[in-house]
Amino acid sequence: MNSDELKSIIREQEDDIKGMFDSESLIDRSAPDLLSHLSHPNILAILGVRRCGKSTLALQLVRGKKFAYINFDDERLYGMGPDELDGILEAFYSLYGKDIDYLIFDEIQNIKQWELFINRLRRTKRLIITGSNANLLSGDLATHLTGRYVDYYLLPLSFREFIKLNGQAVYEGKTLTTYERSNVMNLLETYIKTGGFPEATLVSRAILPRIYKDILIKDGILHFNIRKRKTFSDLARYLISNRSCEFTYSKLGRILGISNVHTVKDYVEYLCDTNLLFYLERYSSKLKSQFLSPKKAYCIDTGMAASIGFNTSENMGHTIENLVAVELMRRNWQGDLQCEMFYWKDEVQHEVDFVIRKGMLTRSLIQVCYSIEDPVTRKRELRGLVKASMDLDCDDLSIITWNTKEKIEFEGKEIRVLPLFEWLMENNI
Repeated sequence: MNSDELKSIIREQEDDIKGMFDSESLIDRSAPDLLSHLSHPNILAILGVRRCGKSTLALQLVRGKKFAYINFDDERLYGMGPDELDGILEAFYSLYGKDIDYLIFDEIQNIKQWELFINRLRRTKRLIITGSNANLLSGDLATHLTGRYVDYYLLPLSFREFIKLNGQAVYEGKTLTTYERSNVMNLLETYIKTGGFPEATLVSRAILPRIYKDILIKDGILHFNIRKRKTFSDLARYLISNRSCEFTYSKLGRILGISNVHTVKDYVEYLCDTNLLFYLERYSSKLKSQFLSPKKAYCIDTGMAASIGFNTSENMGHTIENLVAVELMRRNWQGDLQCEMFYWKDEVQHEVDFVIRKGMLTRSLIQVCYSIEDPVTRKRELRGLVKASMDLDCDDLSIITWNTKEKIEFEGKEIRVLPLFEWLMENNI
């Protein structure tokens, strides 16, 4: 590609950015002061699922500053080789001069062998890169840049961001009036159905199947050169439909007709690398037992799950568990808490949905249940928490429900019960 063509593409993308700024259609994302980490020779890597707002966050960070930007998720740049990347730098200098504070390379994983180019630039430039692959920094770049980059994982809009986007106040720590509570509950129902992909909120949730297809094909099938495309797609839809449920590789293999369990494992890992899904291990003090036990899968967005998965009315409990799982991941990643998350189950099937551990200590145990009004359900959920509390030496016990708030004393333990909307508006793990 010649210099004039590159400059034309950069200019067109620049016009698109100005249009977003002028129309105020950029959604301000909640994030820490990321630029404070970006001094020579550091790189800021913003990672996350495709179309969750990584470009928006990168542009939000440099708004009002001198920057140059290129988005490699442009069909005119497909097939560009690493030897052509210097041409982009030349085009930047030709258009903006050398007085540029930040260089932004959006969806850079689309260019093969991009790592050495970035490694060379970071010695004199302040760089922001974005990528939709979870393993973007697991290869050569991480090897070359040990201690010289900061990564930040961005997820779709949180409920707090969704509330603000809808012009409402976040009622953290405030006793709500009947009207305020009804309003927030209505917003929560909409949020669960729509999810947190910005385009679904700003345009229509009808766009979600197209986003899903882009993720599955571009970041999954094409990126990993998968030949059995239908099997891979069927696996994704099965796991999304059965979110918050246990699975084993052997069971998935039987369902999908895949004889090689290693292929199933690879496919699951590929789906996780697209950031479309993630899974939790069952907690065990024995590492081998942890690896061999069933895992629980979650979709990165409840709106995506509702649009793609096979759903029934009985799935509401699984859906709010999925939402809690995503929010816990958000608070851990974005708060840099460096916690590990598991689920717990003992030999007589007592279960706790989320075990939050840091180092050798269990910080908290969280149970998720749509309702604990039924006495049998109530006893089951409380008993699971108490058993896990004794096993893991943890007294921070919570149950998240749809609409119940109380404190319960059960078998010598105090258990906090919170409605989902209130927990989502908190800002801690």
